[in-house]
Amino acid sequence: MGTEKLRSCANFLENSMPYFAMILLQFGYAGMNVIAKLSLNGGMSHYVLVVYRHAIATIAIAPFAIIFERKAQPKITFPIFIQIFLLALLGPVIDQNLYYAGLKLTSPTFSCAISNMLPAMTFVIAVLCRMEKINMKKLRCQAKVIGTMLTVAGAMLMTLYKGPIVELFWTKDTLHSKNNTSNITTSSSKDTWLLGSTLLIISTLAWASLFVLQAKAIETYKNHQLTLTSLICFFGTLLAFATTLVMEQKASVWTIGWDMNLLASAYGGIVASSISYYVQGLVIKKKGPVFATSFSPLMMIIVAIMGSFFLAEHIFLGSAIGSILVVTGLYSVLWGKHKEQVEMKVAPDDEKPLPTKSARLNGNIGKLSESIDQLSEAKSFQKVEPNISVVIINCTIS
Repeated sequence: MGTEKLRSCANFLENSMPYFAMILLQFGYAGMNVIAKLSLNGGMSHYVLVVYRHAIATIAIAPFAIIFERKAQPKITFPIFIQIFLLALLGPVIDQNLYYAGLKLTSPTFSCAISNMLPAMTFVIAVLCRMEKINMKKLRCQAKVIGTMLTVAGAMLMTLYKGPIVELFWTKDTLHSKNNTSNITTSSSKDTWLLGSTLLIISTLAWASLFVLQAKAIETYKNHQLTLTSLICFFGTLLAFATTLVMEQKASVWTIGWDMNLLASAYGGIVASSISYYVQGLVIKKKGPVFATSFSPLMMIIVAIMGSFFLAEHIFLGSAIGSILVVTGLYSVLWGKHKEQVEMKVAPDDEKPLPTKSARLNGNIGKLSESIDQLSEAKSFQKVEPNISVVIINCTIS
């Protein structure tokens, strides 16, 4: 009994680890959003933040890759090099630079809400890459398509409509005390909000492409996840450094001290890059890219609460309604994906009647032979043939 309980607990922990890992990652991403917002508001260049973040990530995770995964390293052929290069370009350079730029022009909660488009975008890219098949006669495919449309509609609503401020019970005092500052809904602020929304949508598209390509790269680095993460961070640092040299002409932007800028770089490098890339890769390897993107609404809720407390951030009506549409569409896509996985698991089981019947037949044949032996040893004057025929009939019926 004790060993069975230990086995059941071990199985439960093993099956629950992807869920716990992704939930903890959402807390890590939420903290990064708030810290990065404070750092960007303080004047730090988001280009420099990306460079420092991935340089620290490379330093943090490369020693573990050298120690634990130095044996049987995959050869870096030209196609594999292109994959790693594209991963570094999509993640550290395009995704994070555009995300930080959009975060600076909008708010952490709005940025997380836009990021909820990630599963729908991943689904669309997977369809275009023929990794997903659509059959509109099936309910699960209809759910994925309708969910994608709802997600896009919610993102467009958040982008084009701001609306009045939604009062929360812990922000009522700050809302009434800052009526003058909250009246900054001029044409210029609307333009920056639209620009920030556009940058965030492009950033999420790059992030979705990163998930799909990472799922392909993991096939090569199945047993070398730390190595793959180190290579992505290293090449991301080089590409981000080259981008910063082009975009930032002042040498003073590289100055960093013991302040929020250093905290944002260290936290982003260790938590949001090295640890997240590695854990994300393990979850994708076990559950697939769509599962790894299904926990983003949790990050939006965490950031909304943290932003209201630490940044006195206001939530607008357009963002609230759009977030509801995005989350509804998100879980419609995930429901369709879950049904598809269930069908894939059930399909092989339907092909197992022949082995079952053969095993049953073998069992009946064994019983038949035992009954024949018993009948041969029986001391009776009855005929044996009818009994044998009855047993054979029972065998064929079962």
